[in-house]
Amino acid sequence: MRNPRNVFISHIHEDDKKLGELKSLLQKNGMQMRDSSINSDKPNNAKSPDYIMNEIIGPRISWAGTMIVLISPGTKDSEWVDKEIKRAAREEKRIVGVWAYGDKGCDVPEAFNDYGDALVGWSGDSIVQAIENDEPKWCDPDGSQRTVPEIPRFSC
Repeated sequence: MRNPRNVFISHIHEDDKKLGELKSLLQKNGMQMRDSSINSDKPNNAKSPDYIMNEIIGPRISWAGTMIVLISPGTKDSEWVDKEIKRAAREEKRIVGVWAYGDKGCDVPEAFNDYGDALVGWSGDSIVQAIENDEPKWCDPDGSQRTVPEIPRFSC
């Protein structure tokens, strides 16, 4: 078993049930992870968007070494997922997109296109490699190669 990884999983609430499946998949592939994301098991009941980002989500992203973005059809429209990705990018976190199991592909969030480091299918080995490897790898849900966006990436 590898050393534990601190991870924040950015996702839409409709995909909450997939978080356990993702963690299980990674564990079966030798990755032990500690997840700081907000989900129905650890709900966020605050009302102020600034408070939520700066006092609840922000510190959890800061704590994590890697952000996983669970990509499903609704993800591209999530204002919160975009904010979380931008926060992780400002903090120079590795940002790995994972196509949700069973999804046939969809648009990715705009911020992910701008700041994502890797995009892989629902394969434990591929996800672990994307988290542990600094090389950009962009794949479609079926694992076929996808063109890496040619966007210059700068630290803020």
